[in-house]
Formats: sequence, C-alpha cells, structure tokens
Amino acid sequence: MEYIERKIKIGEADPIALLGANDAHLHLLESRFPATIIFRNNTLSLRGSPEEIRQLESVISEMLYVLKRKGTLTLDDVEEIIELSDNTQPSSSSEQPVSTGRTVNDVILWGRKDPIRPRTDRQREYVEKVSRSDIVFAIGPAGTGKTYLAVAMALAALRSNRVQRIILTRPAVEAGESLGYLPGDLFEKVHPYLRPLLDAVSDMVAPDKLKNLNERQIIEIIPLAYMRGRTLNNAFIILDEAQNTTVGQMKMFLTRLGHGSKAIITGDVTQIDLSPRAQSGLLDVQGILRGIEGIEFVYFDKSDVVRHRLVMDIIDAYERSEQQRSQQQTPTDPAPQ
Repeated sequence: MEYIERKIKIGEADPIALLGANDAHLHLLESRFPATIIFRNNTLSLRGSPEEIRQLESVISEMLYVLKRKGTLTLDDVEEIIELSDNTQPSSSSEQPVSTGRTVNDVILWGRKDPIRPRTDRQREYVEKVSRSDIVFAIGPAGTGKTYLAVAMALAALRSNRVQRIILTRPAVEAGESLGYLPGDLFEKVHPYLRPLLDAVSDMVAPDKLKNLNERQIIEIIPLAYMRGRTLNNAFIILDEAQNTTVGQMKMFLTRLGHGSKAIITGDVTQIDLSPRAQSGLLDVQGILRGIEGIEFVYFDKSDVVRHRLVMDIIDAYERSEQQRSQQQTPTDPAPQ
C-alpha cells in the first residue's frame, strides 16, 4: 500500500485548544483514522494512505477554522466535523453515496454555540440565491429560518470583508397600542419591534462584541422609517416582517440600495397587520419585480419549519381554519324553484 506524509503548521492556534485537554481531540482523530498523527514544534505530521491523509487534512483545516471563528473547540465540534467529512467522501463501490444534505463546507457561520447551516432543500436554495443575487425575497410562514439565516449570511459577509456594515430593519406597525403611549424614549419605544432581530444577532455574536459593533455603527438595528433619505453602500441590509410595509415603504426601502450592497427581504403574507385600507408592499412587489435580473424570490412552506415540531401543527391548524371559514363564506347556489 502506498503511504504519503504531510505536515500542517497550526500557526497562532493554541495547541491545547486545538488538540483538546489531555489531547482528547487528538485521541479522537487517532481512533477514527488509521493514519499516524504526531504533534511536534507547532506542526502536525500525518502519515497514511493518500485518501486518509486527504480526509485528515480536510478535518484539521476545519478544526482550525472553527477554533479561529469561535475561539473554542469542543469534542462535539470535532465529532461533527469528522461526521460531515465522512458524509462527503466518494463511495468506492459502484453505488452512489447517500447524501445527508450536510457537508463540511455548507456552514454559513460558526455561531456562539453551534455551526449555522441550511437544514432543508429550500434553505439551501435560499443561501445559493443570496450568494449570486443582490436582492432576495424570502417569503413563508414563521419558523422556516428566513430571518435567522439572513442574519447569519450578513455576519458571514461582514467577517469576510465583503461588506463594511449590516443594517437590520423592521416596520414598526402598531397592533392595538400606540407608540406614543409606550413608556420611555424613542429607542425604548421601538425596541420591542426590533427585539426579534436583536435576538438572532445575539445568538451569533458575544454581547460585548455586539455592543462594540453597535456603538461603531457597523451593525445598526433601526426602524424602517429611519431608512428614508439614506444611500447604503457596501452594506448587507435585511428588512424583516416586510408583509407589514406599505407599497410606498417597500419602494423607499428598495431604492436605498447602494454600490456593493445586498438586501434580503423576509415576510409572511399570512400575517399582515396593516389596516384594511393599506396594501402590503410585499404582496405588491411580487408582481412588479419578478423577472428582473439580480432579484430573486424564495418561497418557504410548512415543510421547512425548523422550530419546535408544534409550530408545523399550529400552521396546519390555522390553514384548516382558514379553509373552513372560506367555505362557509362562499355563497351557495339558490335551490331551483
């Protein structure tokens, strides 16, 4: 059997963090790969078959990437990296390998705890369309990852210096309670409307880092009304809850896009909170912008729900209720005389 040798320098990475306390991560690699692995002088020396070494290099490269992004590396992280690497290896038989839909390279962002990656085919379509287009509309029910993945993609673009800042915005639609009667200053009044966006960012960025980025206006979380008159260059812009924009607000938002910028617009057309007289900008824009190069639409459905399993059941129940109401409101033909 042919054997080859490779050396991987770990650079500035902490050897204990990379290899684990008492070499736990190194022992895990040795238990999964027949190859010889020796660490000396800040260098990992690998010896084994070409296929083993190729896979080990991929795993160690990913371990270094995760450690750099997260600042830590757990045994669970290493287990998952090895598992994903196994799933991407070509089969030696004539049969095609079974795809799990997950690969080492499909991680959008390493969050504070876990890697963030698309989990359904529609989510993968979403990520692909955002990578190739400057404006993407993500439309579908709650729990399908529209906003969460959008924030992850924005942070990934910021970390790789593809954009210089992130703008997160929502319409502050009043639902039974006027902003003027809410306590506090302007920020405190609009904060409840922006909280879901802040929650998503907080899952991915440490509090002190987020505070620093916010103070430097690298990440802005603002009401939609504050977008008027601005031109946003080299920015990743996310408009959430877009079903609650009016036609005029949607046009205003879309025309803020400047050079080197991307925009994601998310919404659920079944949860419009506008007054009956106002037309939703998200409904209107689907007919106006369809077919324009550089603008794409992704439509999620209940099969893409990745929250608690009851969320899908709740959506089903509401759909059945709406159908029953529609049937009851449909006039029946008069009986023949």
